[in-house]
Amino acid sequence: MCFCVPQSSARGTVKDKANFKVEEDVSALRKAIEGVGTTEKTLIEVLTQRSNAQRQLIAKAYEKATGRKLAADLEGDTHGDFEDVLVALVTAPDIYDCQEVIKAIKGAGTTESTLTEIFASRSNRQIKALSEAYLASKCSYTETQIIVKQLANVHDALYEAGEKKWGTDEGTFIDVLCHRSIPQLRQTLVEYKNISKKTLQESIESEMSGSMESLLVAVVKCVKNVPAYLAERLFRSMKGAGTTESTLTRIMVSRSEIDLLDIRAEYKKLFGSSIYSALESEVSGSYGDTLKRLCGQDD
Repeated sequence: MCFCVPQSSARGTVKDKANFKVEEDVSALRKAIEGVGTTEKTLIEVLTQRSNAQRQLIAKAYEKATGRKLAADLEGDTHGDFEDVLVALVTAPDIYDCQEVIKAIKGAGTTESTLTEIFASRSNRQIKALSEAYLASKCSYTETQIIVKQLANVHDALYEAGEKKWGTDEGTFIDVLCHRSIPQLRQTLVEYKNISKKTLQESIESEMSGSMESLLVAVVKCVKNVPAYLAERLFRSMKGAGTTESTLTRIMVSRSEIDLLDIRAEYKKLFGSSIYSALESEVSGSYGDTLKRLCGQDD
């Protein structure tokens, strides 16, 4: 089961580097890692200015040349959030999503906001690739049941289950939110409001609570506008006391070749400032420099 989320094409800030020479990049990375002190500027320059496909070629050639995995060397020579973002950059997208899901569901408690973000914002193809990576990992964790069925256009059934009925039939909401195209789902939102005089999101928020509410609201937001949903996630990750670096890293890395240009535009529209300026004020050091390079300046 997965959500039919629309994905922008060619709206990323990171693209294939022209005249890409894998041997030159491997040599530069080796010098940066094996020299006296790690040259962080080189790591940032190479890894943020190549597409993920090119980074996979670099990682393969690096291992062939050194007998060591690039991710392992990055883990050994860097630390903290900077290490996390560099390792994320050299990880294949499906493996990275899989790792994020595993981290979210293992240990004490489940990081439901992470699961919600990933499963609500990924396309069918991405979810399929994540699932295959999950199965290939031979992970012992019980597969999460948080993914609900996709949105459908049964407008009156939604209304009967929610606004018009005493109490809420959550099963109906889940069943109704299933297996339709994005245009149909968007029309569902319009028709629901015509019938109930409230938006579907408002009904979910008034009729439900907890993780189910959060998940279904996220699905509705992603049906309307994935970049706007992720812009809001970025804003919240940098707002208030402390920064949620894991969310920042995940969104900036995973969307850098998909729709980060659109996320930047939605962020500015919603919050009146740029992601780049927020990163400048909220995130420092080599970690901040890496995210800013991924973002690109949009002032």
